[in-house]
Amino acid sequence: MALDMAKAVKDEKETKRRLLESAKKEFLEKGYLQASLRSICKNAGVTTGALYFFFEGKEALFAELVEEPLQILKKIMLQHYEDEMQQITTAEQQKEDHMDDTEASMQIIHYLYQNYDAFQLLVNKSTGSRFEHTIDEFVEFTQKHYAHYAKLLQKHKGYEPVSEYLIHWIAHMQVDVFIHLLTHVSSEEEAQQYIRPIVTYLRGGWDALFTEH
Repeated sequence: MALDMAKAVKDEKETKRRLLESAKKEFLEKGYLQASLRSICKNAGVTTGALYFFFEGKEALFAELVEEPLQILKKIMLQHYEDEMQQITTAEQQKEDHMDDTEASMQIIHYLYQNYDAFQLLVNKSTGSRFEHTIDEFVEFTQKHYAHYAKLLQKHKGYEPVSEYLIHWIAHMQVDVFIHLLTHVSSEEEAQQYIRPIVTYLRGGWDALFTEH
């Protein structure tokens, strides 16, 4: 009986694995809207009943492929933003920020490329799913961080305020940097080489916005 149970569990894991591999291929080729559950099941060698044993439907299947990497990426970014806030009153703030920005950007690049297919799905193939506004969500919480960060700089450093529109534009530009690398550069090593001067450029522009009264 124990052997039968172990075999059943193993078979279930294998079936789920085949479904996910087939689904990833289908979504990458056709996108969420055009992907066919029938094709996914056929290519996985399972019945549609087997699919519904594991997943409620197409969106649940898509979510299985992208949800966890997405949430981990958000945690990486939010941790960096929290660290920035804590450093704002230190004497070596600008130097530390530049170093931390580079390290955080390299960490993000590494995670994106370690989960390359999942983020390709999110960026290019998620239209029609609940994930289709993922990029906008990243821009939104990045904008909130920089708006708060700018206010703290005004308070602690006596800098001039920066407009909400400009903060939004900066947030959009920062997110677009990673999207562009992910969609145009296939090698993580190459992307890591590009991100260093990009961070230097972005950081220089950010610092130039703030002047003392």
